[in-house]
Amino acid sequence: MKKISAVMGTLLLAVSVSATAQTPEGLYLGPSLGYYYLDSDRVISGHDESGVLGLNLGYRFSNDWAIEASYGHDIADADLEVSQINAYYWFGEDNGGWRPYMLAGASYYDRSGSNENNLQSEEKYTHQLQVGVGLSKMIAEQWEFRGDARLHSKVREGGFQGVNDASVNFAVNYYFNKPVVPVVAEPAPAPEPKPPAPEPEKRTITIRLNVEFEFDKAIVRAIYGDELQAVASAMKVHDDITLELEGHTDSLGPDEYNQTLSEDRAAAVKAKIVEDYGIAANRITTSGYGETRPLVDNNTDEGRARNRRVVGEMTYTEVVK
Repeated sequence: MKKISAVMGTLLLAVSVSATAQTPEGLYLGPSLGYYYLDSDRVISGHDESGVLGLNLGYRFSNDWAIEASYGHDIADADLEVSQINAYYWFGEDNGGWRPYMLAGASYYDRSGSNENNLQSEEKYTHQLQVGVGLSKMIAEQWEFRGDARLHSKVREGGFQGVNDASVNFAVNYYFNKPVVPVVAEPAPAPEPKPPAPEPEKRTITIRLNVEFEFDKAIVRAIYGDELQAVASAMKVHDDITLELEGHTDSLGPDEYNQTLSEDRAAAVKAKIVEDYGIAANRITTSGYGETRPLVDNNTDEGRARNRRVVGEMTYTEVVK
């Protein structure tokens, strides 16, 4: 028992001073120490307790599962040899701390000795099924400490029905693989901001309309077709612009007559644009100013001809391609 206490003390000291680490996967190997409390119906040399020093060989398939084979020998007087194979399952997240686990498997006892009445044992070996629960922790990058309690139930060889043993087991395992360090993806560099798109070049266009009339008439002559076409085309492309037409006369004739004539001339130009070019009438406004706004002096025939007019102007902005 002194040997068992010394080994257990060493293992606990190692755990207490260790740092935390995540569990690696793959093959592992390590020593174990078990304390077996055997059922009183078994025949061993006058006692029912044994300390078993063993060796574990296992493989951790993932962070949660492992399978392990082990062999152990009685420390004191070689009355008990134990061979086992167990499957392990761990619970919870592997964050470097203590993790609970459970195990299940089978064990084989190879025993010698006599009972209390010095009678030889009738069973040389027995088979057991076993289950257990425990805790484990990585005490270094590739070293694991493990401790658990197990219940062993005899299942073969007949007789001694209901024979159950208990054991406490400690192990320190060395993993041949280092833990896989999660690869933290470098954040993608932020794309360089694209320079703002250059403002499209724009230009402002002004179209001026000047339709001159014969004396005392409000008829639009055919010679102004190109000017009217230019105005109508612009209005079709830019449906947000409107046109205002102003009618004028020369100074000959009464004021009231000239006022009406100027209004008729503006209306005639509007009608021409609406009827010949399909422009909505509500986009064109008209007004007349009679003889009140002469462009030039009315003292000559040439001056009066220039004053008999309808003028209009519209301005719009377009993108230069």
